[in-house]
Amino acid sequence: MPAEFFLDPAVDPRLQPSDPWRGEREVDLGYLNHFRQTFALKLEGLDAEQLARRSVPPSTLSLLGLLRHLGKVEHTWNRIFLQRLPEPRLYGCEEVRDADFDGAVADDAVVAEAWEVWRREVAAAEEHLATRDFDEVVDVRGEPTEVRDIVVHLIEEYARHCGHADLLRECVDGRVGQ
Repeated sequence: MPAEFFLDPAVDPRLQPSDPWRGEREVDLGYLNHFRQTFALKLEGLDAEQLARRSVPPSTLSLLGLLRHLGKVEHTWNRIFLQRLPEPRLYGCEEVRDADFDGAVADDAVVAEAWEVWRREVAAAEEHLATRDFDEVVDVRGEPTEVRDIVVHLIEEYARHCGHADLLRECVDGRVGQ
């Protein structure tokens, strides 16, 4: 196996065989979990400077910015739209749309806080989605939206940002794959 790979495929938990008759809910949640795990792998082993590095100028994208962004995404879709909790949005607001990326600076405390937020929000979303009916319709910015649409949107969001993370990681230290 090439050294640049993150995990030996024989022990990669994302590649283990699963029941082919799982149904839509389990498939959707399985893909979401897969991309969450993939994203975390992309950031593994990097220090604060590497995580905060904007390695594809003029873009403001960094791995730390993506971590903060995905923590905000989890929080917004789960707590604000699905649970209807009256909480402020993380990392800025509608007027400061890139605060999650702009605040991604090479500081160990910022990195620790970003990981804590992301892990907390993923855990809260996993717990909440385990109880939701995917056919249920919720209001999202005045539009009726099925819970399944939100889950599929999260899959799409993670898949897109895993691609970004793959390219950013390769620029940081040459590591590619998986």
